[in-house]
Amino acid sequence: MNNSTLKTIAMIPARYEASRFPGKLMKDLNGKTVIHRTYEAAINTNLFDEVYVVTDSDIIFDEITKFGGKAIKSLKEHECGSDRIAEAVAEMDVDIVVNVQGDEPLIDKESLFKLLQVFKFDEKGIIDLASLKTPMYESEEITNPNNVKVITNKNNLALYFSRFPVPYPRDTNSGVTYYKHIGVYAFRKQALMDFHKLPMLELEATEKIEAIRYLEYGKNIMMVETDFKGIGIDTPEDLEKAKKLFQ
Repeated sequence: MNNSTLKTIAMIPARYEASRFPGKLMKDLNGKTVIHRTYEAAINTNLFDEVYVVTDSDIIFDEITKFGGKAIKSLKEHECGSDRIAEAVAEMDVDIVVNVQGDEPLIDKESLFKLLQVFKFDEKGIIDLASLKTPMYESEEITNPNNVKVITNKNNLALYFSRFPVPYPRDTNSGVTYYKHIGVYAFRKQALMDFHKLPMLELEATEKIEAIRYLEYGKNIMMVETDFKGIGIDTPEDLEKAKKLFQ
C-alpha cells in the first residue's frame, strides 16, 4: 500500500471507574467534561480520518453522542486499553490506529504527527507500533515506579520497559539519559489484533506494563522522543492544573 494514504484513526479508551479519581473523565473542565475536551482536541489536530471514544460506560457513551461525537460501546470487560481498542477496530478497514489517552485533554499535535511519520517512512513495514518517550533528569522522577522507563537500541527500537530505574547506574559517570514512556501509541492494525489474541506472559504480568507484551512476542516498537509533558488527570489537583492551563 502507498504509505502516504494510510487510513488513520484515533481511539480514545475511556473507563468511567478510575481507582485514584473516580468519574474523572466526566468532571468539568472549564465548561465541558474532560472526555469532551479530549475528543475535541483529537479532532482539532486534523491528523485523523476518524476519532472515536470507546467505553464500557453508558454515561460516557451518552456524553459523547449527545454533541454528535462518535462513540463505541465495549461488548465485554477488558484488562487494558489495547484490548478495548482491538475489539472496537476488529471489523474496521483501517491501517493505523492511534491510542489517545482519555484523561489527557492537552494533546500535542506535533508529537502525534511524529508518531504517524514513523509509518509513512517505514516502507518495508517492519515497525509494528510507535510510542513516545521523554527525558527525565530528577532522581525522584527516575526512581518513581509510576514513571515507566524505556531503554532503546541505537535505532530507537524499544529493548525493554520497566518501573525500575533501567539501566542500573553501576557507573554513575556514563552520561546515560533516562527516558519516561508516555503511553500514547500508534499501532498497525495487525499488531493490535495480534496483541488481543496473545496471552499475557510473565514479564508483563510482573511489571504490569502492556507494552512489554509486544516485546515478548517479538514486535518492533519505535520510540519517538518528545519534550511535551502534558497533563494526565489522575487526581483532583491535576484537574485544577488543567483548568488553569485551559484559561
